[in-house]
Amino acid sequence: MTCHQTLWYLVPAATAEAAERSFPKGNLYLTIAQKLGPIFTNPDFADLYIHHGRPAESPARLALVLVFQHIERLSDADAAEAVRARLDWKYALALDLDDPGFEASILSTFRARLLASGAEERLLTIVLDTLGDAKLLKERGRQRSDSTHVLGQLRTLSRLALVGETLRAALNDLAEVAPDWLLAHLDPAWAERYAVRVEEYRLPKATEDRKLLEVTIGTDGDALLNAVFAADAPPDRWQRPAVQILRQIWLQQDDGPHDVRWRSRDDLPPHALLLTSPYETEARFATKRETSWTGYKVHLSETCDDDQPHLMTNVETTPSTTNDVGVTETIHAHLAERDLLPTEHLVDTGYVASEVLVASQQQDIDLVGPALSDNSWQARQPDGLDLRCFAINWEAQQVICPAGKVRVRWTPGVDTQGVRQDIIAVQFDPDDCRDCPVRPRCTQAKTGPRTMRLRPQDQHEALQHARKRQVTEAFKELYAARSGIEGTLSQGVRAFGLRSARYRGQAKTHLQHILVAIAINLVRVFAWIQEIPRAVTRQSSFARLVESCA
Repeated sequence: MTCHQTLWYLVPAATAEAAERSFPKGNLYLTIAQKLGPIFTNPDFADLYIHHGRPAESPARLALVLVFQHIERLSDADAAEAVRARLDWKYALALDLDDPGFEASILSTFRARLLASGAEERLLTIVLDTLGDAKLLKERGRQRSDSTHVLGQLRTLSRLALVGETLRAALNDLAEVAPDWLLAHLDPAWAERYAVRVEEYRLPKATEDRKLLEVTIGTDGDALLNAVFAADAPPDRWQRPAVQILRQIWLQQDDGPHDVRWRSRDDLPPHALLLTSPYETEARFATKRETSWTGYKVHLSETCDDDQPHLMTNVETTPSTTNDVGVTETIHAHLAERDLLPTEHLVDTGYVASEVLVASQQQDIDLVGPALSDNSWQARQPDGLDLRCFAINWEAQQVICPAGKVRVRWTPGVDTQGVRQDIIAVQFDPDDCRDCPVRPRCTQAKTGPRTMRLRPQDQHEALQHARKRQVTEAFKELYAARSGIEGTLSQGVRAFGLRSARYRGQAKTHLQHILVAIAINLVRVFAWIQEIPRAVTRQSSFARLVESCA
């Protein structure tokens, strides 16, 4: 299909007259169209199309429909119906009153086209450029970020249901692409076991019966895999994604190279690698404090200057097992690409680490967030001699203890436990430490000397500065503005379905999150233009009563 190169479409006179008569005070769609003009244009998406073939639906209009769809949480069918039936949508899309719209499937095709070309970020960038041109967004302001969990588009399966449904999915796939081959290798008993979806209520309840069925399913899966990977089997059999998923789940769950022997739960791969569904293979199980879920994380960044609307500037969708601290620099990189780096970036503790503080300073960003405190036992004791009690001469590579003794070893290295990072291992002389009068306050080693691990100088100094700063009143006053991101997450969840993935796969879920962010922006711009005040934190009747009596 080829894309029309029309820059934009004027609102037909009849549509404009009808809409303005029906909405004399305007509404969201009319106001956005009037104040921001054409957000998307066809040339913005011309590279997504070939230059011959029948004309395609206007990509500029389709992009807007995707955003409108998320403003109202509509299905593709309902969004297509709104294009046909809604006067305010016709006005915003510059369509004639009698325009018949398009088939709902075109929206799915357009999303796939965006993802295939890696153009999903383009949508948010174009919107932010438009908002910047309208003086609603400024560079080097204040921003804040936070994350929340996202439920994947999948059923939560027990282990028995998982292996059974995985085998059924592979059989269904092979039945479509190689029916004759599958019939030749089919065990007649498979028809009864895998003809219908594996549901928990159909599975046996007794423990022994479940174990027996586990072995049976494992044996059936081994038989199918042996047939698929046999030397005389056509190569396109084992190359099927469903077969590869079957093989991967069997490797993760089965510990027996010959006989079926399911792994114990303690012997399963880590959650970052463990597949939990044969259909949604990118979602991962994770736990954060009291919340457990299978899916992803979404990280939202928004402006928070008081004199402008609070607008989404960046969206990151990550596996659920990704630590927040690993996303901070990615957020800054994407903001830099849009020329939207903040001067102050308000985040919670999860986004702060010594190396991130240094990287932020190099970009002239003040990363405002509580750093993790020193968790050594010395720091927890009132009279303990923690790292702050030692004098460090970085140039001379010397550390002097409170008793005036100098280290004997200074060994740069790399910490490979957890997050990989550079460290400096420091050790004092055993003879100096053995009879030191402050030894009980310094080390709990029975006979060994005091040892410590330092970060490189720039990271060490940045972390110590952050720890000193975060206990000041000035920091607390500045950091108080971060709490507003909680309201943004609540709005995204309650009004736009942010926490429930519509589609399978991280890329499709990320596109959904980008569209949600754009939808939030347009709703907030409309509220700003209409001078609708921001909502304040609600207070219960009882809390108000107690406060009034205090």
